[in-house]
Amino acid sequence: MELPFKIDLTGKTAVITGGGGVLCSGFAKALAACGANVAVLSLHQEKADSVVEEILHFGGKAIGISANVLDKIGMMDAREAVIEKYGTCDILVNGAGGNHPKGNTAKEYFFETDIGKYEGTFFDLDIEGIRYVFDLNFLGVVISTQVFAKDMVEKKCGTIINISSMNYFLPLTKIPAYSGAKAAVSNFTQWLAVHFSKIGVRVNAIAPGFFSSEQNYDLLYKRDGSLSERAMKILSMTPLGRFGLSEDLIGTLLWLVNVKASGFITGVVVPVDGGFSAYSGV
Repeated sequence: MELPFKIDLTGKTAVITGGGGVLCSGFAKALAACGANVAVLSLHQEKADSVVEEILHFGGKAIGISANVLDKIGMMDAREAVIEKYGTCDILVNGAGGNHPKGNTAKEYFFETDIGKYEGTFFDLDIEGIRYVFDLNFLGVVISTQVFAKDMVEKKCGTIINISSMNYFLPLTKIPAYSGAKAAVSNFTQWLAVHFSKIGVRVNAIAPGFFSSEQNYDLLYKRDGSLSERAMKILSMTPLGRFGLSEDLIGTLLWLVNVKASGFITGVVVPVDGGFSAYSGV
């Protein structure tokens, strides 16, 4: 795998939740290419195995584990499997997350004509859908960290990277649950960084901008493959004028993982967004 730069992670154990996804599979491969022993955790075993196969193909070390970040007992079982194979965790990437249609509104704005109808507006949001999104994105980070960071504090060293979102800086229309959940992840990143600051464990987050992936394909593209109206709005607000690629995140990941490069950095949320969060629209 081609890296923007290489660091030496030989002997380190990295755990990546959501490791079967497009972005986090790239994280897994990058850390493995730097010599880390990588545990790819995914809800679906076949997705984890697919990433592991790619890592083994270029000579890296990896195992795939089926695990649900909302099942603490299952995550503890995953931890035991990691320890048995590679030892305790040194690097934790909390990448599991996602959205749910029931946590979205169909409409961007509430107009006077919506009074008395409410369909597709804030008042039509499904509470269970909102709860699902918050549980997956926020509680999944909390549970995974409780399970794997205990070994870090006992060793008095370690690095945790949470995956936030551009929605933390600027909440998008239609997706209040996802935006709120990612804001919670960013806030928790700062809180935990302070909480662990005396024990040698650093906690930071990456906030990706807009990346074209399987998860958001239907939002960004029409059936004929052309850009949706929403996608064109996004690109018009992105100074670099394109969607991100998974490799655009690797340099930031390696920088935050490398103690020599970022040892005095903790509690930050780094936007990787093509300038979206810096642009006012004029």
